[in-house]
Amino acid sequence: MLLTIDVGNTHTVLGLFDGEEIIEHWRISTDARRTADELAVLLQGLMGMHPLLGDELGDGIDGIAICATVPSVLHELREVTRRYYGDVPAVLVEPGVKTGVPILMDNPKEVGADRIINAVAAVELYGGPAIVVDFGTATTFDAVSARGEYVGGVIAPGIEISVEALGVRGAQLRKIELARPRSVIGKNTVEAMQAGIVYGFAGQVDGVVNRMARELASDPDDVTVIATGGLAPMVLGEASVIDEHEPWLTLIGLRLVYERNVSRS
Repeated sequence: MLLTIDVGNTHTVLGLFDGEEIIEHWRISTDARRTADELAVLLQGLMGMHPLLGDELGDGIDGIAICATVPSVLHELREVTRRYYGDVPAVLVEPGVKTGVPILMDNPKEVGADRIINAVAAVELYGGPAIVVDFGTATTFDAVSARGEYVGGVIAPGIEISVEALGVRGAQLRKIELARPRSVIGKNTVEAMQAGIVYGFAGQVDGVVNRMARELASDPDDVTVIATGGLAPMVLGEASVIDEHEPWLTLIGLRLVYERNVSRS
């Protein structure tokens, strides 16, 4: 089985694949202070609960694929693969790894590994042109051409960042639960803030995607819009431009990159 690890700024998502099927997944907080040994203990605890894996760390794992937006965590995970999974093929997404997606950017090394991996999965699952909207610490919009090229994107503050900023900078505001309000017009401060977040971000998604689609294709209707990320369900029912919701898009992309660098090499 293949273990995939997507390290984001706030959360780390892990997925276990049996062939092309994801059979288990976990979400944990990203902590840049964790050492390789602490990460190994955490992995052992999570995977020890799965009936198809053995009691020893690494039992049942045939390969590992990792992408990370936090360099210190990537460094420690590299050490985990070396010390605890020494006999298991591992692919860490970084410059030089084969993805099959050309990156048409001024400096391709600046693009986050997760954004490239999302593009890989989008091309494989839906073809191009496509736009991936990833609702994470930041809300990112990534454009893929009809020829399967990564051509650029947009980065905006994420939903949680916006909620925290309101609570910190607003004298009479506070942190709120991320939930849908009863209506757009809030009847109290909490509902008013929730409405601003949910419908404000839905409007942002519609506006940005429509503009991107007009630049990306001669017929914007040809562009497939895919939503992913832990906070995507917050706006799925309100943003009109989203065609597909694939919560495991990054993990699927990691599986594809692993196959292109190990299984088919």
